[in-house]
Amino acid sequence: MKDFILFMYNDAIDKTQANDDEKWGVYFSNLRTSGQFDGGSSIGQGTKFKKNHPELPSGTQMTGFIRIRAGDMDGAKAFLSGNPIFEAGGTVEIRELPRDE
Repeated sequence: MKDFILFMYNDAIDKTQANDDEKWGVYFSNLRTSGQFDGGSSIGQGTKFKKNHPELPSGTQMTGFIRIRAGDMDGAKAFLSGNPIFEAGGTVEIRELPRDE
């Protein structure tokens, strides 16, 4: 199994559906049942740092992340189904988390 992270963005067309607590509850229940869910969280505001440059506020586009395990990218894409952001027309970015050895 490979590790993946799903980043949720604040660009859903249907904001009500994207923020529906019941839909999120069902989605997380399904993730837990899969046995391939490794956690996640909402993402708050932050600050960007770069040596010898002024601090900059982080963007507000990314709103949360979810970690999962899947055999490949196609397996990871299966976890888009039921994601309230994705189902509401918003962006969910999937990235593989390679193991650095």
